[in-house]
Amino acid sequence: MIKYNPKTWFKHIVSLKHSDTFTKLWKELIAIGLLTLGIAYLEVTYVENTEPLNSLMQVYSLVGFALSLLLVFRTNTAYDRWWEGRKKWGELVNNSRNLSLKISTLAMDNDDRAYFRRMISNFAFAMKEHLREGVALDQLDLTAKELQEIESFDHKPNYILKGLYTRLEALKQTGALSEQNYIVVDTNMKSFSDIIGACERIKNTPIPYSYSVFFKKFIFLYVTTLPLAFVNSFGYYSSIVSIFVFYILVSMEILAEEIEDPFGTDDNDLPTDGLSEKIKSNIHEILADD
Repeated sequence: MIKYNPKTWFKHIVSLKHSDTFTKLWKELIAIGLLTLGIAYLEVTYVENTEPLNSLMQVYSLVGFALSLLLVFRTNTAYDRWWEGRKKWGELVNNSRNLSLKISTLAMDNDDRAYFRRMISNFAFAMKEHLREGVALDQLDLTAKELQEIESFDHKPNYILKGLYTRLEALKQTGALSEQNYIVVDTNMKSFSDIIGACERIKNTPIPYSYSVFFKKFIFLYVTTLPLAFVNSFGYYSSIVSIFVFYILVSMEILAEEIEDPFGTDDNDLPTDGLSEKIKSNIHEILADD
């Protein structure tokens, strides 16, 4: 995720970063320009009576209004997914701290303390990579035995949660953790499953395919036929109008597609790497050896 100062707006206008949609669309912009220029040429050269086409301006105004409503719905839906993902990672940060604070008050040896310190931190890193392309085991702090065991788990975060519950049960059996305290700690433990489940729902449920295809076709047809309505007023410059409209509409669609899956490594995705490091730092501070 790119960190920036929103107050320096002029700097953002003149800068072209990799995340800017212009760098992704310049080939398509050229293609649309040539296509609409060809349509304008055919209309200017071969269409003698362009009077009926003048009324198309009103039609395109109505269609443009409908398209704007679809665009608002599309971007709002994508942003809702992005923001929900951010809230879930905020919950993960808070619950990791709360769980560590509760565990730090228990009478346990340094071995148990080190285990919780490692595993609570490991869960954040495992969840981060699980929501991408798969867990990178070299990012986790595991013993040789744990590494061998986790490789047999398809859902790596579940292995970590299972280990945490096993160690908590052992503390309860030894009397270091009372039944009442176990119930209190279990509230935070359950939240881990709820958080990763919500994030998996966001990742695995994209916008319906038919809606996405329809929106792309709608934009393409709207833009490529714009010269029919604008040639009488702008001539060949109607091609520039089409390029400008295409850039705006498709850029919004690209941005929506990028943020609707907020757990990757794109410039506008959530800073899950930094959040995982923050969790690790906080947990190691709270559960430092006595």
